[in-house]
Amino acid sequence: MILFDTAPIVAAAFRSEEHYEACTELFTGLRLAGRRLLLPATVAAEIGYLLDRLGGPEREAGFLAGVAEGAFELVDLTKADFARMAELVAQYDDMRLGTTDASVIALAERLGITEIATLDRRHFTAVRPRHVEAFSLLPERL
Repeated sequence: MILFDTAPIVAAAFRSEEHYEACTELFTGLRLAGRRLLLPATVAAEIGYLLDRLGGPEREAGFLAGVAEGAFELVDLTKADFARMAELVAQYDDMRLGTTDASVIALAERLGITEIATLDRRHFTAVRPRHVEAFSLLPERL
């Protein structure tokens, strides 16, 4: 299982994005390997907003249709996840972790996931998860 943050999905939607190739290669490799691609609702909402803002409603609708067709497995947040998110946002207040990144971390901890698909090296290398020494971040090379 691999948990997705926002940026790799947005980058894979636009050829002009700096990390387009790395992100599309990541998706291709994960799909070929039959990996489970998990998507928190917070991340889905952020992606929808950014795709509309950067590419318009057609781009956003394409993403939503892909999710509906099973491109990702949606993961619901629990009350305990929200409590952990609050702890993380307060603990890392100097770096303004934010709801979306905190949700990815809380879910990773609850589900025992060690791999995160993200371009955000700042937050995901600084936070110390409870269940592992550090996350494995993909794509590996940016």
